[in-house]
Amino acid sequence: MIKYYKLLDTLNRRSMTKEDLRQQIGISSATMSKISAHKAVSLDVIDKICCALNCQPGDIIEYVPATNAEQ
Repeated sequence: MIKYYKLLDTLNRRSMTKEDLRQQIGISSATMSKISAHKAVSLDVIDKICCALNCQPGDIIEYVPATNAEQ
């Protein structure tokens, strides 16, 4: 399971809101909601985020193995 907590931490450190980022990269509210809920988004979205924040994917996402309770 992909987790986006690193993205949220990065935004916090840069004093940016999720809405600021959403508007800057031109994604929908639904896509930002997916990120907030740790749901899958396209690599295109990840690319746009990395471009806007000048970072690598590993700086904003992390793979966390799902436990039996989460499956």
